[in-house]
Amino acid sequence: METNNTNHKIGWIGAGRMGYAMAKRLLESGCDVAIYNRTRAKAEPLQELGATIVDSPAELANRDIVFTMVSGPADLEQVICGEQGVLSGEGAPAMVVDCSSVSEEGSNIVRTALAARDAAMISAPVSGNAKVVAAGRLTVVASGPQSAFEVSEPYLQLMGEGVTYVGEGELARMVKICHNVLLGVVTQCLAEITVLAEKGGVPRHALLDFINGSVMGSMFSAYKTPAFVNLDWTPTFTPVLLRKDMDLGLAAGEKLGVPMEVAQATRDLVQRSIDAGHIDCDFGILLEEQGKASGMKLQSENVKVNDGLH
Repeated sequence: METNNTNHKIGWIGAGRMGYAMAKRLLESGCDVAIYNRTRAKAEPLQELGATIVDSPAELANRDIVFTMVSGPADLEQVICGEQGVLSGEGAPAMVVDCSSVSEEGSNIVRTALAARDAAMISAPVSGNAKVVAAGRLTVVASGPQSAFEVSEPYLQLMGEGVTYVGEGELARMVKICHNVLLGVVTQCLAEITVLAEKGGVPRHALLDFINGSVMGSMFSAYKTPAFVNLDWTPTFTPVLLRKDMDLGLAAGEKLGVPMEVAQATRDLVQRSIDAGHIDCDFGILLEEQGKASGMKLQSENVKVNDGLH
């Protein structure tokens, strides 16, 4: 396979919120993409952009590169190694690029199975959500054989604005776990100071406007501002998924002898949110839980604010 081009036949597995948006960007860039999704109907709208829809992952074995964006390690193992998985027949793609957030252990099972077929694996978890993908702001961290990364890099670049290669094996998984621990801690801290300011008389939109314009502001704080101001908890990432990643980070800290007291405290507060029944909503619900703990029932401010993506 040649490097530095986008002429390979692409297979894509997973057309949920994120997978759909990422595959759409490849199609809009003119890539040849065949897509499998467990619920076929969710992927079918992509046919209008030129996608081929297949009925099983096995049908993607003849593709040059197969990208996966699935929920967890069990799903990843099933679509690659299962009865109707990509490796269930005699053929195999040259590589699999997994963009899911899964554990190192789960990823290693698939990496070993691919190696037995002389196929490479790139771990390429992403930072962002479907709106971030649509805005072209997705970022990717990747690890695996450098030669394989160089082939996959042009496609990863098409999905967003940055790809960072961090080395061999599963190093990208460690980076993504660290990223999501920071995500949890920053969100909880943002919730605390927002409630503190509001209880002191400052409207949420005013505080966050100041924060976003200061040295402490970030793309994330700006992106989360509309949800915090108007209490819109349409899910981008749920408390349950955040807890999973916080647990992975804490387990890594214990294994490597790195105390993580702030992360542990945040994880406990995420659990409090889940115990209150917040399972399928956005993890920004931490704001309302902080309000409740502070003796406040927060109300939407109904103020139109910029999310920093447009």
